[in-house]
Amino acid sequence: MRILHLLASPFWSGPAENVALLALAQREAGHEVTVAVDRRRTKVGAEEPAVPRFEALGLLDSEGLELSVKSPPWRIWRDLRTLRARHVDVVHTHFSHDHLLARWAKPRGAVLIRSVHAPRSIRASLPRADAYTVPASSEVVRLMGRTVRVLPPLVDALFRPPEDRQRLRESLAVDGAPLIGMVSTFQPSRRHELGVAAFARLLQDQPEARLVLVGDGQLVEPIRQRVGALGLQERVLFAGYQQGESFVRWLQSLDEVWILGLGNDWSGRAAAQARACGVRVVAVEEGALPALADVRVGQLTPEAVVAASRSGERALVAHPSNQRIAQDVVLLYERVLGAR
Repeated sequence: MRILHLLASPFWSGPAENVALLALAQREAGHEVTVAVDRRRTKVGAEEPAVPRFEALGLLDSEGLELSVKSPPWRIWRDLRTLRARHVDVVHTHFSHDHLLARWAKPRGAVLIRSVHAPRSIRASLPRADAYTVPASSEVVRLMGRTVRVLPPLVDALFRPPEDRQRLRESLAVDGAPLIGMVSTFQPSRRHELGVAAFARLLQDQPEARLVLVGDGQLVEPIRQRVGALGLQERVLFAGYQQGESFVRWLQSLDEVWILGLGNDWSGRAAAQARACGVRVVAVEEGALPALADVRVGQLTPEAVVAASRSGERALVAHPSNQRIAQDVVLLYERVLGAR
């Protein structure tokens, strides 16, 4: 099967990694798969660019699509013509721009699949597709009457329990009992301020605890100032932006991770990655997090976060393999292709 994924973003963030892992698993199953991304926006600030990542994986589409929300009308028109001329069986879109593009320029004989990665995309103006995927079962009802499946987060094989967690912590010069982490971009939706407030309360009963904040973003300095105002400088570590094996090592070092909000990807990928590393997951009830958390935070208060952390609960979650997830998505393709 010839599969073209469209991802109108220049960033290796949000759903980009999930798309890459899905494409890789589909390719390993014998399908011909490429991913087209935004080629216009080359200056991505503090974020990691997507093009080098997809290129290194051998997935980057090179058939001339610019695929950018910043494209002028004549470039969008060129993208429409280029896409319409492609010879593929499936166009799988992941953002509103590429969905709308494919809606008007779907190659002849191909089916159009739309993955919705955040619930805000499900609205009355959502363009038609032959089938949809959503990040959590709670969103299925919002597409009632259409062909829809849940697309769980895929997890890179790098995420696994460490051979020696204590030695790993020594190499990172970090300790704590417990060692708690937050691993996300510093933006309002991730609720770092709530995490810091909860950690300050946790220290009253667990003075040896330590908090590691992995990531960067617009709120790093305000959160750093908040940590200072609470006198937590010695117990909170700002580890900065980490990627690849370095990110895996930081995640493996933790006892538990607090996921107190989601951004552009509601699949809860960080929770699935943490569980694969043997790290306990404390999470709010957003997106797919309830299905992946060891314990849920019922209210957005420091007291609720501390109670969840101190509960010690562990959940048994059998997360599907990347190969199984890719197989299920291909079965969805085959279903809609067979229904034509």
